[in-house]
Amino acid sequence: MKRLILSLVLLVTAWAAVSAADGGKADPRTMSFPELRFEIPTAERVVLDCGMPVYLLRDTELPIINITALVRTGSVYEPATKAGLAALTGSVMRSGGAGGLSPEQMDDELEFMASAVESGIGPDMGTVSLTSLTKNFSRTLRIFGDVLLRPDFSQKRVDIARKHLIEGLRRQNDDPKEIAGRELNRAIYAGHPLGAVPTFASANAITRQDMVDFHRRFFRPDAMILAISGDFDRGALLRELNAVFGKPAIAPPAALPDIPQPKAEFRPEVIYGKKEVNQTVIRMGHLGVTKDSPDIYALRIMDYILGGSFTSRLTMEIRTNQGLAYNVDSRFDVGRRFTGTFIAETETKAGSTGKAVSLMEEIIAGMTREPVSDQELKAAKEYIINSFMFGFTSPASIVTQRARLEFYGYAPGYLEGYRGNIARVTKEDVLAAARRHLRPEAFKLVVVGDAAKFDKPLTAFGTVRELDLRQQPEK
Repeated sequence: MKRLILSLVLLVTAWAAVSAADGGKADPRTMSFPELRFEIPTAERVVLDCGMPVYLLRDTELPIINITALVRTGSVYEPATKAGLAALTGSVMRSGGAGGLSPEQMDDELEFMASAVESGIGPDMGTVSLTSLTKNFSRTLRIFGDVLLRPDFSQKRVDIARKHLIEGLRRQNDDPKEIAGRELNRAIYAGHPLGAVPTFASANAITRQDMVDFHRRFFRPDAMILAISGDFDRGALLRELNAVFGKPAIAPPAALPDIPQPKAEFRPEVIYGKKEVNQTVIRMGHLGVTKDSPDIYALRIMDYILGGSFTSRLTMEIRTNQGLAYNVDSRFDVGRRFTGTFIAETETKAGSTGKAVSLMEEIIAGMTREPVSDQELKAAKEYIINSFMFGFTSPASIVTQRARLEFYGYAPGYLEGYRGNIARVTKEDVLAAARRHLRPEAFKLVVVGDAAKFDKPLTAFGTVRELDLRQQPEK
């Protein structure tokens, strides 16, 4: 963090010097600066007695310690008939008490110490985090260890969490943006666990024992990585961690269930959700790439040029030139364990729905026809390379990033080589990547709005499947 601040100070100082030399009238368009050099912060990697990798970064600026545990689990591993199990498990691990400490006792003790312990489970990762004053760290660490390894899953809190899930399902069709995002994800990942969403039936089928079993299956020291930053004594910290996590397990490491990659099928589909609103929500996309794609750096450049900046092609045409939308963007969400997605999105007035869809598809298709300009390529590279340092703004972000790279199996030297790999991308690389990975003719198109007000029927884009947005009764 201190290096980052120093770099920014040097830039401001250089600008001030140039401006003063020119009587305060320096033109920012013609100014030049020496190359900004930034060394990537590192973190120490150690291994606990139990075999768990730990990344450490000491920082004494504040008397605070942060820990994040990354756990190899996720909603992709829950039974199809119990969609929502992982999310509920992740929530109740913390809210349901742990290690014999009741939920109320845990809440009171953490609040008294000004400490925080949080837990959650996403599609392909579980996390449990800790924030504590250094003086209260030992006790907070014990609670953290209990939440991570010995949650009690209070039946009362299980019931409350299930009710919250069901209430969310009752309101799931209130927001057109949420509808569009959910249905696009379901369409792209049709038939795959990543496309599953909770239902009333699945929510009501989840029991406390399901949560206990799910936790027991995945939350083991041999399936975790810790990221720790803050004001700690290294020797004392490692002794406490070894006391909490113990010795290696006798049983062999648990293998994750074999979940296949989503099928690489590209078939167009038009999906319509009727909502009597004045603004139409538009989402379109298809399967994308994984982190192992050789085109990953070219796609980062393409993202910026197509829809990832305020001067992107989508923004300049649809917002600035045509005035059809306030916001429009696109991006490849690169999959770390499973194939990710390409998504383009906007909202526009109902009377310009068809025009906006056509323009978006045409602009995206244009990326596959001819190379980007020299100016576009230069601007994208400069932005990505120069903003790289902002991924290291705090000790916690630095050490957690290092842990995530190991968690997802990135190649050694990924961060160190990132800027160089971006700098080597050519216009031809971007065009080739666009042609390989952009398929506007096979978009899943989701439109939520009032078709009676559209400027053209959705059938102009293909056969329409209408969503049933009526609230289904709870079983």
